[in-house]
Amino acid sequence: MGIMNSFVGDTFERVASEAAKLSLYNKRRTITSREIQTAVRLLFAGELGKHAVSEGTESVAKCTSSK
Repeated sequence: MGIMNSFVGDTFERVASEAAKLSLYNKRRTITSREIQTAVRLLFAGELGKHAVSEGTESVAKCTSSK
């Protein structure tokens, strides 16, 4: 269980770091969903990145519509 926790934590850290770099590059102070999606596409190559963005978008839509 500890290995999976480390893996997930490392993945989130990498996505957040890449999104922060993108927001600085675009001279913005906030990280938006666009930076997160771009970071995921950059970190996870090809189909994996596309599916990750698709599933993430679907999950957020379900969460916001249920409230």
